[in-house]
Amino acid sequence: MQKPYWNPYLAGIGLGLTLLVSYVVLGTGLGASGGITRLAASAAHAVAPAAVERNEYLGGWFADGNPLAYYLVTMFVGTLVGGFLSAFAAGRTTFVVERGPTAPAALRLALALVGGGLAGLGARFALGCTSGQALSGGAMLQTGSFVFTGACFAAAFALAPIVQKEWR
Repeated sequence: MQKPYWNPYLAGIGLGLTLLVSYVVLGTGLGASGGITRLAASAAHAVAPAAVERNEYLGGWFADGNPLAYYLVTMFVGTLVGGFLSAFAAGRTTFVVERGPTAPAALRLALALVGGGLAGLGARFALGCTSGQALSGGAMLQTGSFVFTGACFAAAFALAPIVQKEWR
């Protein structure tokens, strides 16, 4: 039996406190794309080490030792494990493809894959994902993070009417 979702205000306070602890303990904020990028770079390095080490963007990570010995990798793994444990405790671990009644599951999965890839590419271009930019950058009152967050909301509101019909 599924348990109800957490109160969003209490969850927000918990996230804010987690961000505060991150700054106090680590001296830096939250993020996810850096950990995912380092995992992908390590996988590429296992296949083509010389090419990855020569890469201007990725090569420096391997010169300093193991690129997985980085706080964002640990945070990413902890987020996955913690999210699964939370979903399991709430009875929400059923495999399902959430989609509208007119969208086939294959289309939904393909669009999610393309959208996730574009979001990941954008996160690398912006040097941070939404959690890194909006939460951590916003907490530091960085102008670029506020512009980024505003652009995310504007894009979401502009695109919502286009994709809303798929969920009816």
